[in-house]
Amino acid sequence: MKPIRIFYFSDVLCVWAYIAQIRMEELKTAFPDNIEIDYHFVPVFGNAREKLENGWRDRGGLAGYSNHVKEIGRKFEHITVHPDIWTHDIPASSISSHLFLRAVHLLEVKELVPKSDRVLERTAWAFREAFFTQLANVSDRKVQLTIAESLNLPINAIKAAIDSGEAYAQLAIDAELVKEHNVTVSPTLIFNEGRQRLNGNVGYRVIEANIRELLHNPAGEQTWC
Repeated sequence: MKPIRIFYFSDVLCVWAYIAQIRMEELKTAFPDNIEIDYHFVPVFGNAREKLENGWRDRGGLAGYSNHVKEIGRKFEHITVHPDIWTHDIPASSISSHLFLRAVHLLEVKELVPKSDRVLERTAWAFREAFFTQLANVSDRKVQLTIAESLNLPINAIKAAIDSGEAYAQLAIDAELVKEHNVTVSPTLIFNEGRQRLNGNVGYRVIEANIRELLHNPAGEQTWC
């Protein structure tokens, strides 16, 4: 049986995706040969400051959203949220980070790094952790390069992927998939050829149950509903 393909959409600045990363790691541990996760990006924070200033105008603005994120963070012991999150050195856009991460992914595609190194996953986590714990402005290219250097990634190859337009092409694929599947929430998991989706803060057991159901009733079989 082929592995179950999971499309996983997230925004690097989304607190729920930051929280959910541990669930994705647990899935890979629980189903090492049964699932294949395709990581994609949805620009929920494509225009971060304007989005929050407008969306939270009547709820305290950026300070109100900061308090909201901190309140969420206190509910999950496996993450840390800086007390000044979203109030200092606010990233202009998550799109810059997503472009850089697409360039990082091309290292795997071109076999410039071993697939076992999981450079996309490790770098995405490093971006999230740097932003939420250190207030790193991960939309800034200098910050992105510093993080990549700390992970010992081939910087020149990453720059080349961006400068050549290849990373932009990969980001365009993400945009097409977001439109095709009508993804508006981070994180979003889509599987069973688009027939099943889980949006937002979905618990691990719910995700696991969906995968076990697909393993028990492979795609292509008739359902009773």
